[in-house]
Amino acid sequence: MFGLGMGEALILLAIVVLLFGGKKLPELGSSFGKALTNFKKGMSEKNDKTSIDKGSENRGPEDKA
Repeated sequence: MFGLGMGEALILLAIVVLLFGGKKLPELGSSFGKALTNFKKGMSEKNDKTSIDKGSENRGPEDKA
C-alpha cells in the first residue's frame, strides 16, 4: 500500500488522530468512502462512454443512423 511499512502507517494514524480527534475520524472515513465510491462510479461511466464513442467511430458512414 503506497510503499508504507507498518511503522509509517502507525505514525500517520497517530498524526491524523492528533489533528482531527477521535470523534471526527468516523465522519472522515465515511466521507472518504463516499468520495472514493463516486470517483469509481465516474471513472466507470467515463470508460463506458469512451467505449461507446469508439464503437461508433468504427462503423462506416452507411452504418450510422
